Amino acid sequence: MHVQSRNALGFVAAAFISLSCSGALAFSPGDGAIKAALDKAYADVAKTSGGKNADYIPALAKVDPGIFGTALVTTDGRVYTAGDIKSEVSIQSISKVFTLALVMDQQGPAAVEKNIGVDATGQAFNSIVAIEQYKGKEMNPLVNPGAITATSMVKGENRGAIWNSILNYYNEFAGRQLSVNAEVFKSEAETNQRNQAIAALMYAYGRIKDNPARATDIYTEQCAVNVNAKDLAIMAATLANGGKNPVTGKVVMKPGNVPGVLSVMATAGLYDDSGKWLFQTGLPAKSGVGGGIIAVVPGKFGVAAISPPLDSVGNSVKAQLVIAEVAKTLHANPYEVTPSLREKSAQR
Repeated sequence: MHVQSRNALGFVAAAFISLSCSGALAFSPGDGAIKAALDKAYADVAKTSGGKNADYIPALAKVDPGIFGTALVTTDGRVYTAGDIKSEVSIQSISKVFTLALVMDQQGPAAVEKNIGVDATGQAFNSIVAIEQYKGKEMNPLVNPGAITATSMVKGENRGAIWNSILNYYNEFAGRQLSVNAEVFKSEAETNQRNQAIAALMYAYGRIKDNPARATDIYTEQCAVNVNAKDLAIMAATLANGGKNPVTGKVVMKPGNVPGVLSVMATAGLYDDSGKWLFQTGLPAKSGVGGGIIAVVPGKFGVAAISPPLDSVGNSVKAQLVIAEVAKTLHANPYEVTPSLREKSAQR
């Protein structure tokens, strides 16, 4: 990844959590202002073009490139949408966030840090060189070696039990029953030889403890779970709300584990452009090659967008633009001094 300084980005992530939790981020727009911001961003970005569907997974190349929708969900459960929020795409790498959260809930943050690591690798998301360089350590759970290893760490007596644990956890974040896109799962399973090699190497270094082939297969299936833009926004808002789904009211994950998840998102969430995204928006986020992106403003809201055409790095062109514009309009960047705070400062 182009995350040049892992220590520096770790400091940035920690600062983000500190700022957000201290209440430095003022968020008080009414319904009209939020809806207007989302509608304007959607209309502006809908005019743009560029990018193309992922084609290294054949089923993704066939997805309608015209799908474009966005949603924002506040921590008090208000839901705002614009565009297509009914069409579903496969969640892909966004799933890594929620499997990470599940492992942390089951085994604690220390298990993840010890067995996988939480630093950005400085290499591509599917790098084998990085595994050799660090002997399977320092991967972080948002790149493929760390993500497959995280999937292998989910507790369950057999494949079915492990899978049910993962899917049910995703369901609670989304607030509804999600399903697997069978065509995408089959297509990925037929073309995931590199991930199989990654899992075998992580097994050789002792990071995956048992059955790397099963871990790869379950990981492939989790990436094929179907979601729409509203699902993703609710999942992001659950993180923003300290692990409690703001729509269903159910506590999904342990609140104390949320900051760790957001920190990894901040440093490694958008592939090679993670540092660039954080520089531009200040928000922890995660993208997937299905065309979705989620972003989290702790204590305030979650926002998501779906548009399958990707840039050269693998991030949705339109989803990046619409989320960035909404965040700017609503002054959601935690490193920005909001207008109200500037006025108060000027009066002193």
